[in-house]
Amino acid sequence: MRFVSAYPAGVLAQVRELIDTGRLGAHLDRRYPSRHTVQTDRALYEFTSEIKQEFLRSAPPVHKVAYDARIDVVHHALGLHTAISRVQGGKLKAKKEIRVASLFREAPPEFLRMIVVHELAHLKESDHNKAFYRLCEFMEPGYHQLEFDTRLFLVRREIDAASPGTE
Repeated sequence: MRFVSAYPAGVLAQVRELIDTGRLGAHLDRRYPSRHTVQTDRALYEFTSEIKQEFLRSAPPVHKVAYDARIDVVHHALGLHTAISRVQGGKLKAKKEIRVASLFREAPPEFLRMIVVHELAHLKESDHNKAFYRLCEFMEPGYHQLEFDTRLFLVRREIDAASPGTE
């Protein structure tokens, strides 16, 4: 339960009960029955660009958006935003990139959107402060619930991976 360990004891007890009674998967499947169709890096870039265009027109452009299979293993993150600096002629140019953990190819659309909104919010607010979370909530109403449910999704994946005979 490392993904939800920072939540209050009462919440953890509810999560533990869902796990112990084998109802966590059914709970998530009932709330989020569909899977998204954003499977390629190009589709992910277009998906991200649409959200950015709607909410963050004046933010710096995002030059690359891609799924990355190494993110959750190497960085212990679900997504990353980076600025890659390159010398072009006599100038130093920074290109913004967003990388999303590949495991979100198989996630509900709400979870993918929450990750993308989180990474886009970093274009305006670099720290995880009140302004950052207000921006996330503005771009995705219900952001905090989606973040929690995404963590439950990760707990479920971890349980499924540890259980023999499940996929």
